[in-house]
Amino acid sequence: MTKDRGTKILIVDDLPENLLALEALIRDDGYSVHQATSGDAALALLLEHEFALAILDVQMPGMNGFELAELIRGMARTRHLPIVFVSAAGREPEYAFKGYENGAVDFLYKPLDAFAVKSKVRVFVDLYQQRLELERQLAALEEARRRMQVLVGELQATQGELQHAVQMRDEFMSMVVHELRTPLSVLAMEVRVRQHQLAADNAGFFATENLAKMFDRDQRQVRSLTRLIDDMLDVSQIRHGKLSIRRSRCDLVALLGRVVAEISAQSGEVPVTLQAGCETLVGDWDEFRLEQVMVNLLTNALRYGANRPVTVELNQLPGVAQIRVRDQGVGIAPDDQARVFEQFVRLGDRRRVNGLGLGLYITRQLVEAHGGTIVVESRLGAGSIFTVSLPQGGAG
Repeated sequence: MTKDRGTKILIVDDLPENLLALEALIRDDGYSVHQATSGDAALALLLEHEFALAILDVQMPGMNGFELAELIRGMARTRHLPIVFVSAAGREPEYAFKGYENGAVDFLYKPLDAFAVKSKVRVFVDLYQQRLELERQLAALEEARRRMQVLVGELQATQGELQHAVQMRDEFMSMVVHELRTPLSVLAMEVRVRQHQLAADNAGFFATENLAKMFDRDQRQVRSLTRLIDDMLDVSQIRHGKLSIRRSRCDLVALLGRVVAEISAQSGEVPVTLQAGCETLVGDWDEFRLEQVMVNLLTNALRYGANRPVTVELNQLPGVAQIRVRDQGVGIAPDDQARVFEQFVRLGDRRRVNGLGLGLYITRQLVEAHGGTIVVESRLGAGSIFTVSLPQGGAG
């Protein structure tokens, strides 16, 4: 094994000449040797450095080698440090037993044999370096295990997301089929009725007043189909980051007046009113997209408004246009308010609520694409207020 010049060895002897002789033997092998002439000096070095081996002289004044070894074994930092004693005493079993009892792993006897010193040091240094390598490998294994746990967690999260995505896809396809089937079924039934009347040569069925009603019914179903398709196309554009915003000078008062009039014509007896705090409010916006926002918000207000009046308020704040759509309907529970702008969320009885649950999701995306914000305030049974804030100069 290649020797590391950073490997440190501690030698302790009260006689400087003994330290020099021992260091001369060890340094040839390229180790970093630290000397101490007393037990106290040795303890100070042990607190400062990590050693591969300690070679202690037994017979020292003050603190002898055995006492120093006992202190070394008592410290957590040095508890496992290999200790080799150097002794001029004979090889009596009792003496050796005392040394091993105090923590020795081996003995060197004076006069020192150069080959024995080098061999013993090499063995313990090799063991030290093997221990360091093992610790490095264990640390690497622990890091690999930690990374594996992170990957497993990420895979589990991804699996959960995929399962959720598959579930959302299945629910989405089910909603699409249901929502498309309704207007198509109505149109198909209208066609069959008209074919039957034609076959019966019933000209009265196609009188002017009846034709107007037929066209009105057809237009409602076509609008429903068109909106479903537009919503799906918008979601696709949003997911691919291709939602288009084409800005031009736009008067919100005129835009809201037009949208409110169109929605009022379709809402039957439910009044939809506009309250504008200014005669004009011009900004740099995409008129078509803001019409889409307002149609979504008003359609949503009428859907959940319990056939009560819906109000649109427009106010000009410093640099911002604020639109508030207020209904007096069923309201939104606090838990649902946090997710009402997510995809495919339909509140209430799904069997009675039409749509794909995309309207508010698309609305938020369109508002944020203008650099604006949309928030909801609501209480169950007390209606909801959706507030849109749009910078007049466009996105920031």
